[in-house]
Amino acid sequence: MMVDKENKANEIVNDNLEQDNTIVGTEQQGSDSINTETETDKEAEEDTVNKIQAALGEVNDKYIRLVAEFDNYRKRIAKEKIETRLLAGQDILKDLLPILDDLDRAEKAVQSSTDVEAVKEGFSLIKEKLVKNLSSKGLKEMEVMGEVFDADKHEAVAEFPAPSEEHKGKVFDVTEKGYVLNDKIIRFPKVVVSK
Repeated sequence: MMVDKENKANEIVNDNLEQDNTIVGTEQQGSDSINTETETDKEAEEDTVNKIQAALGEVNDKYIRLVAEFDNYRKRIAKEKIETRLLAGQDILKDLLPILDDLDRAEKAVQSSTDVEAVKEGFSLIKEKLVKNLSSKGLKEMEVMGEVFDADKHEAVAEFPAPSEEHKGKVFDVTEKGYVLNDKIIRFPKVVVSK
C-alpha cells in the first residue's frame, strides 16, 4: 500500500511537472507570438508612416507648384496692366490724328487765304469733326447755364449780383466748360454764380 501511495504521489508530481512544462511551453509560445505580433505591428506602423510621408510629400509638391503658378499669374497680370495703361489712349489718339492733319492744312490755308468766311467755315468743320469724334468715345459737354448751383457738379469761381430774384443761386456764366465721360464728370465746369 505504501508503494501505491508513493506511486500515486509520483504520478501527481509528474502530472504537476507536466502541467508546469505545458504552462511554460505555452508561455514561451505566447511570448513568441507576442514578439511576432509586435514585429508585425511595427512593420504596419512603418508602412503607414511611409504612406503618410509619401502623401505629405505629394501634397507639399502640389502646394509649391500652386504657389509658383499663382506668382507667375500675378506677375503676368501686373505686366498686362502696365501695358494696358500705356496703350489705353492709343485708339483715341489714332482717331484724333486726322483732325490734327486738318488743323495743319487749315493753318497753311490761313496764311495764303484772303477769304475770312472760308477760313471760319473750315475751322467750324474741324471743330465739328473733333466734337463728333469725342462724342463717339462717350465724351459730352455739360450744359449748366441757368441751372441751380450745385457744389457737387459745379466749381464756383466768382459771384455776380443777380439781375432778378429768379436768377439768385443759379449759374450766370461759364468761364470753363465741364465734360462728362460715360456719365462720370471728368472736368467740373467753372462758373459764375448769381447771388
